[in-house]
Amino acid sequence: MPGIVVVGAQWGDEGKGKVTDLLAHRVDAVVRYQGGNNAGHTVVVKGEEYKLHLIPSGILYPHILCIIANGVVVNLEVLLKEMDDLSKRGIDVSTIRLGGNAHLIMPYHLILDSMAEYHLGKARIGTTHKGIGPAYADKASRVGLRVQDMLDWKIFKLKLEQTLKFKNEILTRIYDQPPLDSQEIMDKYQGYAQRLKEYIVDTTVLINDLLDRNRKVIFEGAQGTMLDLDHGTYPFVTSSSPVSGGVCVGAGISPSRIDEVIGIVKAYTTRVGEGPFPTELTDETGKIMREVGREYGTTTGRERRCGWYDSLIVQYAAVLNGFTSLALTKLDVLSQFDQLKICVGYEHENKIYRQFPPHQTIIHKGRPLYETLPGWRKDISHVRNYAELPPEAKAYVARIEELAEVPVDIISVGPNRNQTIMVEGRFKSHISGLYA
Repeated sequence: MPGIVVVGAQWGDEGKGKVTDLLAHRVDAVVRYQGGNNAGHTVVVKGEEYKLHLIPSGILYPHILCIIANGVVVNLEVLLKEMDDLSKRGIDVSTIRLGGNAHLIMPYHLILDSMAEYHLGKARIGTTHKGIGPAYADKASRVGLRVQDMLDWKIFKLKLEQTLKFKNEILTRIYDQPPLDSQEIMDKYQGYAQRLKEYIVDTTVLINDLLDRNRKVIFEGAQGTMLDLDHGTYPFVTSSSPVSGGVCVGAGISPSRIDEVIGIVKAYTTRVGEGPFPTELTDETGKIMREVGREYGTTTGRERRCGWYDSLIVQYAAVLNGFTSLALTKLDVLSQFDQLKICVGYEHENKIYRQFPPHQTIIHKGRPLYETLPGWRKDISHVRNYAELPPEAKAYVARIEELAEVPVDIISVGPNRNQTIMVEGRFKSHISGLYA
């Protein structure tokens, strides 16, 4: 095998794209197993920045199959634009494979998403307005259209007309929006199908065949653990399961196929959108983190909320995902500060919680308890060897390891692919072989 899962350990935006790209040059396939174009992965290679939303981060290597699996919801217009943009920059997109069972994000999903958020007012969730939630809702309601439906237009037309009749009732009667025309949608999707039909395959068979032939496969999650539909800070979550268990459902593999789970952890904490954030900083320190770390959403451009590292959510993520190692990103951003803080507990109503609390009120209202560590105040963006890090930086990394009870094997000290420290002697053999 092996099957290697890359999972965000916080609220997303941890740097999964960079780590996947970093490890991808010695694998055979990279698989997106959930989410949609509400996710954004930024990869920087030789000063060139690539922003990916649906296409897996392995696309910058011409030998890698980039598989969009059945668990993803796909906006075909976005996918084609992303393919075209990459092609214009000289990137070969012929290695993309699109799962026939993946569900389609339809035009009415986008409208319903925006309308629902608008009418929630102050109670809004903070979605990206990309139609992700409504598409997953239709999937669960068994009225969704799938990629494979475009291979038989009688089926596509029948399913579209049945669904659109109901959706137009909602659009016109509840949201006072104009109805959508089924023929216009048909014409548009026939054009999409003509361009994409050669990429559509049974990705479950493809992925399992690769693993049967001992090919290396990276499974790349979107969002992060704390946005998981079942285990995150509900209702301020995404509509799918980014955790490692979601790989089995979204990609169609058994748990025994997974050998390694790499947790991606930012050296501080960020969050986009609404919802609880115990360590959030709204002062100058938070502003410095945002500006130095360029904390703006890849997909939406929204400012990310910034705060100190929260060990409780990473501990929680380690348990949920079964991390075998951590990749610590953006350590260089913390070079700006004389002192650093790590949240090691919450206090709520005179009770101290040392593990992620079981009730949302505690998460919303709990007061973070901090340990203070010395900063290093030195530029570390040029460091490539762990031994050359300042002692204070090593101490910070060691404390993260101790609290998570998972070793840090990769440290990122800048956005470029080569701004990375591989911590020697800690990798399991097949992981260390991925990076030279």
